[in-house]
Amino acid sequence: MPAIMIAAPRALIARLMQGSPLRHPRFRLFYLGSIGSALGYTMQATIAAWLMATLTPSALMVALVQTASTAPTLAFGLFSGALADIVDRRRIIFVTQLMLLIATATLGLASLFGVIAPTPLLLLTFVVGAGFTFYLPAQQASINELVSRPELARAVALGAVAFNVARAIGPGLAGAIAAWLDTGYALIASALSFTVMVTAVRRLKRRRTLPGIPETLLSGALSGIRYARHSSAMRALVIRSLSFGICASAFWALLPVIARDQLGLGAGGFGLLSAGFGVGAVVGALSIPRQLQRRSLNAVVTSGAVLWSVAMLLVAVTGITVFAVVGSFTAGIAWVSVFASLSAATQSTAPGWVRARALAMNLVSSQASIALGSVCWGAFASLTSTQMALAASAGLLAMLQIVHRNVRVALGTEADVTPGVQIPDLVIASEPLPDDGPVLIQIEYQVDAPNRKAFIRAIHAIAPTRRRNGATSWRVFRDLAQDGRYVERYIIASWAEYMRLRSRMTMADRELQAKATKFQRADVPIRVSRFIGVDPHQISAQAAHDKTMSEETHT
Repeated sequence: MPAIMIAAPRALIARLMQGSPLRHPRFRLFYLGSIGSALGYTMQATIAAWLMATLTPSALMVALVQTASTAPTLAFGLFSGALADIVDRRRIIFVTQLMLLIATATLGLASLFGVIAPTPLLLLTFVVGAGFTFYLPAQQASINELVSRPELARAVALGAVAFNVARAIGPGLAGAIAAWLDTGYALIASALSFTVMVTAVRRLKRRRTLPGIPETLLSGALSGIRYARHSSAMRALVIRSLSFGICASAFWALLPVIARDQLGLGAGGFGLLSAGFGVGAVVGALSIPRQLQRRSLNAVVTSGAVLWSVAMLLVAVTGITVFAVVGSFTAGIAWVSVFASLSAATQSTAPGWVRARALAMNLVSSQASIALGSVCWGAFASLTSTQMALAASAGLLAMLQIVHRNVRVALGTEADVTPGVQIPDLVIASEPLPDDGPVLIQIEYQVDAPNRKAFIRAIHAIAPTRRRNGATSWRVFRDLAQDGRYVERYIIASWAEYMRLRSRMTMADRELQAKATKFQRADVPIRVSRFIGVDPHQISAQAAHDKTMSEETHT
């Protein structure tokens, strides 16, 4: 009998693991590390706010704890994504986890020895927030390296489960330890949670860096912004994230007021509604892979937004606790259905060179929209009522689904992220310096009259790929002296950026180019010319560089 009782749970676990990303040992350990890190972060945020309340009666100082925790996302979010694309992500995760561990443990020890003060508490909380800001894009972008593309949506959904479970149990666990022992011990327990990821990250493979000249942090951030500006898929994801976040922020901004005034439950009601939301978030995350198998991602995101509107209307009109909890539970399902789906789309759409930056921009847009929306809905509720603010947010979100009906989001394809074919070697007289520029690329086509309309459409479809990969300007010209001759011209800021542009081409980019080049006259080759900007002050530097290269060649 004991053997049968042991075998049954093992068989159940085996069935659950079948087809799940958790069956991969490296992803399983990484996932446990993600849970530990999220748990440590939520526990630290909870205890820091409580600790500040015991140190000072100032409501402003208590509120500043939340600001210190979330402000780094808005301040460093874009740079954190650029860093995760430029530097080995294993190193970033390892360093940030040590940073989180040390800052939280220092705070815990200071609390235990009674030497903590409000200002150091805010500074250390800011350090924790900054560490988590730089950790998150690297952690999310690493998922692609641990699972196959068919498993990506499920792996992202599991990540949403991890964070929402941590958010649901972290505050309660931290409060229990603080009540049983001391706030200092709760912070020490929080610090120990980060050790799991420190162990897990050692099992990650070193990411292969892209060829070419490495980017700087500033140029990397600007490249990420340029990519988002000229990628229709990324723009759609950001727009949908912003519109949902601004409207959905009403619930989070007004949740304490709903529990206190509308339901008359006080702190207990706040915890009950938060728990209902957390359970709904877990249920929603677990259902995402199945939903994406049956419906398009755009349908999942749209239905999630509609479901949120229904949930907010239910919370707005009811004064009954049970109905409010049901509304909160439904809101949790909708919240994760939207944000986790958009995160999965971002990871599947953005190529490897910009993936962490795309995820960081998605994170910054959601955080910024929630911060802005919270202020707006709080002010609106002060002028009217909590119920009116919730109903208005639900109505606005429903209206935005109609306005954004043409802003469609979708999962990316393999061609969107797979690097293009082998890049041919450049045939140039002398290698420019990395900072030389700007670089002018000129590509000449000869197209017969019957194919010209189709060629113009095909060549203009290439423009967004040139711009998002590095071009600062792009244009097609028609030769007035030679019939059927067209010239594609685009400019890149520097030679280093041009070398990066060549390595950023994906299979999808190459396919678009092939559609244009098929209209080239068979008896005339496509001619590509490359020009470098001439600056009188750089002539001496280039001459010295050429002389050095010549001497090395002779040697």
